Amino acid sequence: QVQLVESGGGLVQAGGSLRLSCAASGRTVTNYHMGNYAMGWFRQAPGKEREWVSSISWSGDSTYYDNSVKGRFTISRDNAKNTLYLQMNNLKPEDTALYSCAAGPGPYSDYDLYESWGQGTQVTVSS
Repeated sequence: QVQLVESGGGLVQAGGSLRLSCAASGRTVTNYHMGNYAMGWFRQAPGKEREWVSSISWSGDSTYYDNSVKGRFTISRDNAKNTLYLQMNNLKPEDTALYSCAAGPGPYSDYDLYESWGQGTQVTVSS
């Protein structure tokens, strides 16, 4: 498994921006390099179910977004730095949630298909 640590969350006003990062560590050599994994971002708001936000293929060539964030969020990755990003623009109060990253064999929207998960970083958007 790959250890994942998110950062970059915080409090922002509606319409503002944040960039989340997800750093991979641990088994990041040879066959366990982050470049071997597809990655995804998920979020969970208090009292609500976890929902998929975005995914990216291992190469970064293919990206996928939930309709609620399409056009506002951008997922990217730097395999040389073992880091995944989520640029969030035009944030809305309904984007408030704990955001977590995940690594797995494919850019799935199903959380349970991933193999490693981070603890999350809190994003709060005030109106």
